[in-house]
Amino acid sequence: MDRPKRKILFLTATRADFGKLKSLMRIVSDSDEFDCSIFATGMHMLARYGCTVQEIYKSGFRNVHPYINQDGSVNSQMDLVLANTITGLGLHIREAKPDLLVVHGDRVEALAGAIAGALNNVRVAHIEGGEVSGTVDEVLRHAVTKLSNIHFVANEEAAVRLRQMGESLNSIFITGSPDTDIMFSTSLPPLSEVKRHYDIPFDQYGIVLYHPVTTEQAAIRRNAHELVSALIESGLNFVVIHPNNDHGAELILQEMERLRELPRIRFIPSMRFEYFLVLMKNAVAIVGNSSAGVREAPGYAVPTVNIGSRQHRRFSCESIVDVPENQEAILRALASSAAAFIAVLREQQVWTLPTQKLFHDVSDMLTAAAK
Repeated sequence: MDRPKRKILFLTATRADFGKLKSLMRIVSDSDEFDCSIFATGMHMLARYGCTVQEIYKSGFRNVHPYINQDGSVNSQMDLVLANTITGLGLHIREAKPDLLVVHGDRVEALAGAIAGALNNVRVAHIEGGEVSGTVDEVLRHAVTKLSNIHFVANEEAAVRLRQMGESLNSIFITGSPDTDIMFSTSLPPLSEVKRHYDIPFDQYGIVLYHPVTTEQAAIRRNAHELVSALIESGLNFVVIHPNNDHGAELILQEMERLRELPRIRFIPSMRFEYFLVLMKNAVAIVGNSSAGVREAPGYAVPTVNIGSRQHRRFSCESIVDVPENQEAILRALASSAAAFIAVLREQQVWTLPTQKLFHDVSDMLTAAAK
């Protein structure tokens, strides 16, 4: 007798976590052993962020359960969002009776999911636990870990942190970051399509993604003012993507109004994840405090000007320049990133690289280097 399909319920609240979870949703949905459903809430449901729940449907997923956990105000009170999400998701869990609830990252909705799962005796799988950042996001991420039963982490360092937190070795699986499946996919759209879809007229551009730091409320407006002043003085083209709806977002948007009339600035409330990846892959730099600058951008060798404390203690490499929320510091970093980019383009070696690519084994490269 065939075993009934196990029910896997994914929780998604933002354009970003849906992009990271999509490949996991797809493989579960295509499997004969599992039944995939999606609980869509948070920013997905807000018109001001493009009502991105529609992107879930456009991706071919049908077993989607939309739930509004907040109103359309610019920012939200995290405690109310937490309570609302627990209420709605708890009701859905008791009705649908999933075998596993999958949550991602450190958003307040992920914490709500982990709480609802734990209190309803449903196994919870947490994607990308064990990361560090230094803000309230890190606290939320670790709290989700302690409420979860299964952990899919990005690397060994994250796995060590989970073991330090007392999690069972048998519950931790190092699977890498799921967004890499999409980042290096051959099915990403061409840049021309992305620019046409979002009406981006620039040949060269930077991307700006700057979110509120919820533990630094008193400094949000001043810090945003410094960033905007640097963008104005830089003279560069930028695609500015709206901040998430954490408390303080309205202060950032108010400061960004100073950019609104500049022809070299293109504002976009939200982007489809695959389109964002293509845009980032071809950018001169990414500027702000988004995790995209310290996680995805280095994978594309795109320079990052990482501003402030929001990504404190996250992954670091030569392509990431950490700066304070200071106009002059941001300008110096922008100049450095742009100069590094153009310097590479001026190297004759770049233009002699063959268009026909070949796979190079590591052993072959080491042998050649030793000669």
